[in-house]
Amino acid sequence: MNSAKPKQTVVKASLLLVDDEASLLRLFKSTLGRSGYHCQVADNGEAALQLLEKQPFDVVVTDIAMPVMDGMALTKKVIESYGANVIVMTGKSDIYKYDQFISIGASDFVEKPFTVEELELRIRRVLNERRLKLRARAAHLELKEAYLDSIHRLVMASEYKDENTGDHIIRIGKFSRFMAMKMGLDKKEIETMYYASPMHDIGKIGIPDHIILKPGELTSQEFEIMKTHTIIGAKLLSRSKSAILQMAEEIAISHHEKFNGQGYPNGLSKEEIPLSGRIVAIVDTFDALTSKRPYKDPYSFEKVYDIIKGEREKHFDPSITDLFIDNFSYLFAIREKIGHLGDTTI
Repeated sequence: MNSAKPKQTVVKASLLLVDDEASLLRLFKSTLGRSGYHCQVADNGEAALQLLEKQPFDVVVTDIAMPVMDGMALTKKVIESYGANVIVMTGKSDIYKYDQFISIGASDFVEKPFTVEELELRIRRVLNERRLKLRARAAHLELKEAYLDSIHRLVMASEYKDENTGDHIIRIGKFSRFMAMKMGLDKKEIETMYYASPMHDIGKIGIPDHIILKPGELTSQEFEIMKTHTIIGAKLLSRSKSAILQMAEEIAISHHEKFNGQGYPNGLSKEEIPLSGRIVAIVDTFDALTSKRPYKDPYSFEKVYDIIKGEREKHFDPSITDLFIDNFSYLFAIREKIGHLGDTTI
C-alpha cells in the first residue's frame, strides 16, 4: 500500500508587468513564468487598466516613463480601485524618489538596472506582506463577526420577555441605516448606526416582568419605572472603547427625548439630543405604530403617516421628519417585508 502523501499544489501569484520596452517584458515574463508565476504584460498604463478590469492581479510591476499613461497615474488607480500591490521600477532615480511612490501606496521601488533575480526577491517579499495582511484582515473580520454576534444575543436577551420580536431589532437597524445614508453620514457612521441602534432598549432587561409583560396601559407609577430603561441601558453600555457601544450608549439614553423638550430622561431639546437619538426616536416610534401589541392592532399606512407628520417639531426633528416622510413608502415596504403587519413571531 502506497502511504506517500499526495503532493500539494502551490498556487503561485498572478503578476501584471507593465513597461514600454518589449524586450524587457519578454525577459521578465519568461523568467518569472519559469518560477511558476502567472504573468500578463502591458506596454502602458491604459493597457494595464484594461487587463485589470478583466481579471484580478496580486502584484503590478510597472515602469514610470511610458506613453499614454505613466506609472505614477497607473499606481494611483491600482491602489484606489483594484486592490493589487504595486512595485515601481525606473531608471530615472534622479527625478523620481522612493518616498513619492510609497506615499501613494506603492509597496516597493526598484532602480534600473537590476537583475530578474532581484526583482523576484522583491516580488516574493511583497507577496509575503500581502498574505500576512490578508490573514490579519480575515482574522479581524472573524473577530468582528463574533463580537457583533455577542451583541445581537445580548439584545435578544433584553427583548426576550417583551412583546417585541427579533424582527423588531432587525428593522430598527435597517431603518436607522437607511436614514443615516439619506442624511449623508459617512460610511463608518452609517455602519456604526446600523449595529448600535438595535441596542436602544437594552435597558429593559432591568425592568420587572409585571411591567414589561403587562397587557394593558401602564399606571403613572409603572410608567416612571419603565422610563428608567433608558438610564439602565446607558449604564450597561457605558465606558466602552468600542465606537459601536459608545453610540449605543448615546442612543439608549436619548431615544425617548423629544425635539420640543418634553421627552425623558433628561428633557433635552432640539440639537441637545444626539443625532443618533433623534434618528432612532422616529424609526422606533414608526415600528411601534406598525406593530401589533396586546392592547392594539397595527395602525394603517395612512394613520401612521399622519401621526409621524403631526409630530414634526414636537416629538421629532423637523429635518429628519421631512426626510422620513419623503421616503415613507419605501420604509413601509421594509416594515412589511421584515415581519408582516400583525405578525409577532420570530
